[in-house]
This record gives sequence, C-alpha cells and structure tokens, in this order.
Amino acid sequence: MKKFVLFDHDGVLVDTELWYFRAGERALADVGFTLDGEQYLRDMTQGAGTWAQARAAGIDEATIRRQRKVRDAYYQESLRTEDIEIAGVVDALTQLSPHVRMAIVTTSKRSDFELIHERRQIVPFMEFVLCREDYELAKPHPEPYLTGLARFGATAAETVVVEDSARGLASAIAASIDSVVVDNAFTRSHDFSGASYRIAQLSELVSIVLDAP
Repeated sequence: MKKFVLFDHDGVLVDTELWYFRAGERALADVGFTLDGEQYLRDMTQGAGTWAQARAAGIDEATIRRQRKVRDAYYQESLRTEDIEIAGVVDALTQLSPHVRMAIVTTSKRSDFELIHERRQIVPFMEFVLCREDYELAKPHPEPYLTGLARFGATAAETVVVEDSARGLASAIAASIDSVVVDNAFTRSHDFSGASYRIAQLSELVSIVLDAP
C-alpha cells in the first residue's frame, strides 16, 4: 500500500486544461495569430505551451508579455464562468483520506489556484499545495515532485503521482515515483506508455493505492 499521493491539479482534480488553451488562443487571436491546437499539445509535452508558436512565428517579446497578461485575464474569466468540475473527485478523495496523506503539485499560479478553490471542497483533503511559485524548475523536470517528497518526508517507493499530461508523467518518472495517469480528453493524445497505471476516472485510484505493494 502506498502512504502518500501527490496529485497534479489541472486535468486531474479540475477540468481546466482546455480553458487554459482557449485563453491563450484568444489572446493570440487578438494580435492576428492563430494558435495550432495539435502543435500546442506537442509543445506541452516538452514543458512549452502558448507562446512557443508565437515566438517561432516572429512575434516580439514585448507583444508576448502584453498578451500573456491578456491570456491570464481571459483564463480567470473562464475559471469564474465555466463548468470545470470533474465528477467523482471529492468522493475519491473522501475514500482515500483515511488511508494516505495527500498533496497537490501543480504548475498553476497561486492566484489561479486560489480562484479555482474559493468554493470547492478539494483543498481540505490536502496537507499542502505546491504552486508554480514554490519551485524553480517546472515539469517535466523532476524538481516539483522531488519537492513534494521532501515536504512529506517520504520516499519515492512510498508515493504515487496522479497525472494527466506527458510532461507531468515525465516529471514523475524522472523523480522515480510510480505514476497513475487519469484520462483527460484534452491530453488524451499524449504518450503515456511510461505510466505505471492508466485509469478512466479518479475513483479507480482507490484500489490501486490500497493494493499497491
């Protein structure tokens, strides 16, 4: 049985991946650039995202800095107005909580994270939350999950990571932590061949965690 669970956030606990992409798509459309969704997903696996295509097309850094702020505003608008619930998440956390210690390791900025969780019941299950400001190198580097292990005082063998993206999976693998990939429609095309487990919904995590050696 595993003793610790480190959850990714976006796409695992809340359904925000698509809205983050669309916010960037909208911000770049404002300056006449069309963001290619398939290329975005490929860039995402390498830890890049919205601005990689813009830079490759020659959009200057001043424009990118300005539109980054615009993207952030569009994204927060979606967080306030769109349905980002994932069915069964709270039930799964309720079942897990008597048996394991849990935390979140996310690339979300803390301002976005706090907005998402103003009225949700997810964070009370967690011992801590690591946002993008809490570590130097982002996924796919192992630092985020190694930081989570250190905060718990846990070993990799005692821990499982729950992810929905290839860059997050790569981070977990680089940290030598077993990984569970939960299906997310937006990142479904990523290569998850290195995952320890694949599940369709978070409720399946309960038996994996409790039955793991």
